[in-house]
Amino acid sequence: MKKGLCLMVLILVLAAFFGPRAQGQEILTAGRYLEQVAVRYSSIKTYIARIAIQSGGTQMYGTVYAMMPNFLRIDFTSPAEQVILYNGESLMIFLPGERAILNQTASSQGGANLATARGLNLLQRNYVPAFVVGPAPVPIESGSSEMVVKLKLARRSPGEGFTEIILDISPDTQLIRRITGRTITDTVVRFDFSGVSLNTGIPERLFVFESPPASNMYNNFLLRGAD
Repeated sequence: MKKGLCLMVLILVLAAFFGPRAQGQEILTAGRYLEQVAVRYSSIKTYIARIAIQSGGTQMYGTVYAMMPNFLRIDFTSPAEQVILYNGESLMIFLPGERAILNQTASSQGGANLATARGLNLLQRNYVPAFVVGPAPVPIESGSSEMVVKLKLARRSPGEGFTEIILDISPDTQLIRRITGRTITDTVVRFDFSGVSLNTGIPERLFVFESPPASNMYNNFLLRGAD
């Protein structure tokens, strides 16, 4: 369960971070607004934020570090010491409870193209965007004073893992504040980003993981089948 949830985190966060540049604005359709968000992210060199993940009764918390265009790391405080690392060539997940390191090379991963600069473009290709209530900001949730622009992405084909994705986007910064995905089993997975810090500089050595002693290594784990 945790491994699958971690992979969904990686895919969605990378899809948000590594979007392509878009052309100028015309009519503000949902698709055009999503392109504006891509342009916003294309101007970011480094990104740090707190992340909170909810899936049913499972909750995960940590910090996201991203250095454009290819580096991303998530250090979890819950589950403690769990790590996701992507360096442009491979995906690594460290599961301290199992003393396991899961490695996946991009060249052998079936969905590796999601973990590239084409991520957001692939979302646009595989999902149909629409405003939930229109382009005007609305409360992020009932009773909240925080305002966001809500986009709903509906899948174009049954092959996608999420039947729909809701993006809550800050109207002032055009940064993604929340991602909510509904899986094919009707499970709702939510990712909240807060405390965002942009272009503050991140040492590249952060994206090198030193394996703890006595850890078990599993290579190309995605080809072994789902748990």
